[in-house]
Amino acid sequence: IYADPAKRLELYFRPKDPYCHPVCANRFPTSTMLLKVRRRTKKKQQLDTEEQIQPEVQFEMEILGIVTTVYKFQGMSDFQYLAMHSGPDGKQTSMYDKVLMLKPEKEEFFNRELPLYIPPPIFSRLDTPVDYFYRPDIQHREGYNNPQVSGENLIGLSRARRPHNAIFVNFDDEEIPTKPLDAAVQTWKKVCTNPADKKVEEELRKLFEVRPVWSRNAVKANISVHPDKLKLLLPYLAYYMLTGPWRSLWVRFGYDPRKHPEAKIYQVLDFRIRCGMKYGYAPNDMPVKAKRSTYNYSLPITVKKQVSHTVSVHDLKQGLGTSSSSSAKKSASSRYKLKESIYIFREGALPPYRQMFYQLCDLNVESLQKIIHRNDGTESVCTERDGWCLPKTSDDLRDSMSLMIKQMIRSTRPALFSNTTSSEDGKEQLAYESGEDEDDEEEEEEDFKPSDGSENEMETEILDYV
Repeated sequence: IYADPAKRLELYFRPKDPYCHPVCANRFPTSTMLLKVRRRTKKKQQLDTEEQIQPEVQFEMEILGIVTTVYKFQGMSDFQYLAMHSGPDGKQTSMYDKVLMLKPEKEEFFNRELPLYIPPPIFSRLDTPVDYFYRPDIQHREGYNNPQVSGENLIGLSRARRPHNAIFVNFDDEEIPTKPLDAAVQTWKKVCTNPADKKVEEELRKLFEVRPVWSRNAVKANISVHPDKLKLLLPYLAYYMLTGPWRSLWVRFGYDPRKHPEAKIYQVLDFRIRCGMKYGYAPNDMPVKAKRSTYNYSLPITVKKQVSHTVSVHDLKQGLGTSSSSSAKKSASSRYKLKESIYIFREGALPPYRQMFYQLCDLNVESLQKIIHRNDGTESVCTERDGWCLPKTSDDLRDSMSLMIKQMIRSTRPALFSNTTSSEDGKEQLAYESGEDEDDEEEEEEDFKPSDGSENEMETEILDYV
């Protein structure tokens, strides 16, 4: 616990009880001393029994060291849940001997009739008293409307909608927007105050002229723009597809990919690196490391995370898209750019993450493009699953890409399979895989930083706009 400043010290009053809820101590910095105090008592002889002689007491103090960190238990300790059953007469009966399996048990142990006991999946996230006095309605920003309360949404939104004013379109929607919302125009005009912002706007316009459909990662790999400004710029120039073959992509206003067969090259492919013994590596030996591990999962009892700096309109006006003195090593033209590997698939290179969203035109392999263009000129209908492509095209692409990755690992890193054992059914085991690209050069570039709380940034991109 001491090694991780973000964790709290737990104290269990009943360590052997798995249902015991701990009391947590918060970590505080301090500058105090650890003292060793000795109390010596020397008794004096009593000459007269009538008089009480006080013993002589001496204290010796020694400084053992300096304490820099202290843990204080400040929360309440009454969050407990016992494995008890309340009978008809109100008598409480312990169920620990019935629900706890302390040794291997026979089938009869699991078939016994017992009272229903369902412990809570999680305790309160707060262990300190909270002020619950009634307060007046929260004053939201201008333009915010309270959500409609219905049977499906009794609680309502927990916060105001973020004022990015994006337009969302489903595959089944008949019409597509031809222009942005007025609020999106006003928001962008409000923060577009320096030449760098106007340049970025023109660059993004040219990108949408060349290619009407883009993913956010592809945009970030082609132009250098601060992520917070990109959130305001994209709704100004494009709408967001929620479902269908172009889901999670930004489409230029006025362009309907469902009416243009040539738009099939812009469809999205959800590709995930397959794992299993038949692919040459076990789940723990994936060729690409996971973004986060379940072993590092923090329960609600952990200390509050540091809140990231909130970007205001004033900050955006000051030119977040321009270079600053602290980033002199990187020019303004490439400060926020991502690597091409974040949206382009090439043969002989591993994807940067286990799950990737590729547009079909960004699969730079001739064999894959042949699969995509098998029905060129004969496209008849655009379906929600396959778009303008033939049925099962996505499955064929995933199979080919998975085979390329497996062959690439075999050819470039034969040492990984040096202690591979093959059985009759052809199962193989991968000895070790670092998950790092061999071709990565030591450049002074910022690596792609995934968004919090998602296995892929594009997967939760919609959360930035609702």
